[in-house]
Amino acid sequence: MALADSVGLALLVVLESLGPRERLAFVLHDLFAVPFDEIGQILGSSADAAKMLASRARRKVRATERPAGGGPEQREVVRAFLAAARRGDFEELLRVLDPEVRLTIDTPGGVVVVLGATKVASGTRVGTGAAARGREVLVNGLPGFVAWREDGTPLSLLAFTVAGGRIARIRAVVDPARLASIDLPEAG
Repeated sequence: MALADSVGLALLVVLESLGPRERLAFVLHDLFAVPFDEIGQILGSSADAAKMLASRARRKVRATERPAGGGPEQREVVRAFLAAARRGDFEELLRVLDPEVRLTIDTPGGVVVVLGATKVASGTRVGTGAAARGREVLVNGLPGFVAWREDGTPLSLLAFTVAGGRIARIRAVVDPARLASIDLPEAG
């Protein structure tokens, strides 16, 4: 189950880099073997156009570099983000966030996406209680942070993609059911 969650999170990160039409053509053809003529009908385009979209998506997926999440530079950027969030330092948050940062939050009600450094920084607050009961982790090779409630149940899991010395993507899981299905370290 933990491996499936890891692969699922990695796949979501890659798929988020594709446009909606590319994503649809890629997933339908490469994962479900739907013929290109049917994909073209769904997209309202030709089979050749659907084939081109899937091909472009494949190139993007292959070109997606796996960020060196364990590297000290990436971890330092994440630490700076977490420290600024604890202090409520809006300017420092803007400094470490890419202007086009994408925050994706898995909530009990569904997925919420927040785009842009100003919006992400405005909604970022890490309570001192949660921060005291959290620690750095690796999430699919990406620098991450896990926090627990006082009773030891998981509160949140964050995975950060750092590019060019700034945080470009944040994937957050706060849905208790989803957190319960992920193999997380024990609160400590």
